Amino acid sequence: MTDFRMPSLGADMEDGKLVEWLKHPGDALKRGDILAVVETQKGAIEIEVFEDGVLEESLIAPGAVLPVGAVMARIRGSGMSAAAPHPAPSAPVPAAMAPTPPPPAPATSMRTTPAARRLAAERAIDLSKVLGTGPGGSITREDVESLVATTAPAPSSMRQAIAAAMARSKREIPHYYLAHTIDVSAAQTWLSQQNALRAPAERLLLGALQVKATALALREFPDFNGFFDKDAFQPSADIHVGVAIAIRGGGLAAPAIHNAADLTIDDLMAKTRDLVRRVRAGRFRSSEIADPTITVTSLGDRGVESVWGVIYPPQVAIVGFGKAIEKPWIVAGEIKPRPAVTISLAGDHRVSDGHAGALFLQRIGELLSAPAAL
Repeated sequence: MTDFRMPSLGADMEDGKLVEWLKHPGDALKRGDILAVVETQKGAIEIEVFEDGVLEESLIAPGAVLPVGAVMARIRGSGMSAAAPHPAPSAPVPAAMAPTPPPPAPATSMRTTPAARRLAAERAIDLSKVLGTGPGGSITREDVESLVATTAPAPSSMRQAIAAAMARSKREIPHYYLAHTIDVSAAQTWLSQQNALRAPAERLLLGALQVKATALALREFPDFNGFFDKDAFQPSADIHVGVAIAIRGGGLAAPAIHNAADLTIDDLMAKTRDLVRRVRAGRFRSSEIADPTITVTSLGDRGVESVWGVIYPPQVAIVGFGKAIEKPWIVAGEIKPRPAVTISLAGDHRVSDGHAGALFLQRIGELLSAPAAL
């Protein structure tokens, strides 16, 4: 018998609110199954299990708010640890919490539009709690959106959580900063050639090349890929690149693209689009939030030339990309205009130094200069 605990979904999370159990006592569990939906400052997070087993009992009811590490359920026959990769110490579950009973069967008389049902499924909304304003009291998409708006985490709450994590980062992590400006004409030419043959929805963006180049460079510079935990650096064998994405209404999330170095550019672009869609809908998985081994942030589409990131603990580095700007460049002894991008690095001086950081940035630039090889 093992305990399933409230996972830590980032340094800015202290507790979570159980929204819904998606499995019930007696249900078989397989690795990757979604066990529950938990609400944090970033939105609704789907909590996964990582081994096979059977849900023995659920210990808390929907609506309960628990600190990170508190026991939520017990699982039989799995030998799994359901906590995130960097769990906090366990906390007691309030004794008044009773095991969660199976949800009542939905009322057969409830009329909903297909759009309302899809949105409710995406946002884990119980349609029995939605007041229908459509013909005959039917539930419309607008009705579901109204409930989402009244129950979503307040932007100020998310901003406070982000501020707390960033303050901790600047307080505890000795940051150092480097920047390297590169010619991206080869990357832009390659993208133009590729996209000329594609439908708009399948076109590639420079950001996909930037993430792939960063991931490949990390294979050669593992000191930037991992976690500083318990006063020691723990390098990660996996390369899970967290991509910073702005959340509608304010806030930021950086969910992981898993094993980014092993993905094709097309697969990486598809995963990025999927992440952006789900993050902006306020719905993503616990592994995507807990797993990033480094973060990549880009503000090029916002028009800025460079970005100086703050490391997201317990990670040890963040890479930033600015906008491609036409600049004078020396080519074969002549000055010519070239699109240039500034790559920045914030590194943890407890783990790496400026020498290694400079080589790391140079390698990212070299990889971006040969886009066909990515």
